[in-house]
Amino acid sequence: MTRVLFVCTGNVHRSVLAERLLAARLPSGSAVRPESAGTEARPRPGMESSTRAVLEKLGGDGSGFAARPLTAQLVAGAALVLGLAIEHREAAVRLAPSAMRRCFTLKEFVRLAVAGVDEARGGEAGRQGAATAHGGVPDGEGPRVVDGFDVVVAAAADRRGAAAPVSPVEDDVADPWGRPHSVLYGCAREIDGAVSALARLLGGGASV
Repeated sequence: MTRVLFVCTGNVHRSVLAERLLAARLPSGSAVRPESAGTEARPRPGMESSTRAVLEKLGGDGSGFAARPLTAQLVAGAALVLGLAIEHREAAVRLAPSAMRRCFTLKEFVRLAVAGVDEARGGEAGRQGAATAHGGVPDGEGPRVVDGFDVVVAAAADRRGAAAPVSPVEDDVADPWGRPHSVLYGCAREIDGAVSALARLLGGGASV
């Protein structure tokens, strides 16, 4: 199994939605195992009722959930750690500095990984075009951009220092805690868009 760990503050709304929505968007039989934790979470069984309501409205499964605090062991054992805000990414790195290249915010990772895949696709297309011009024939399956989970994560980490900077708020998902239900639902929709892109990037999630 390849563990993807989502992190928010209380492990009540954002990271829970990300965990369960990614699980719903991954293909059947995927080796990716979505999990979640909170920097200030207290261990407790069951999902908060409003979180479960919006999750199930979007097709996720709310059963069998238990909130838990973020630990160094959870960070170290995950192939990819995705904070729902920059503060969560930074908390994960403080707990396990050696995991820094595997720690991003959710939106940051999708932004960097998609750009990396697009670059690779363009480069591969150019190589295939050159091969065709010289009598070569592409294999007909399109460019193979991603060979595995670890390749996607490494490419995103490599791009982090080279990509044009964005406003910090662009890489955060705002906390809906204490806000009206409509805000929580909007948050869930935002997370769903990001994890749907993530699911496409990770594909079957070959283990690292």
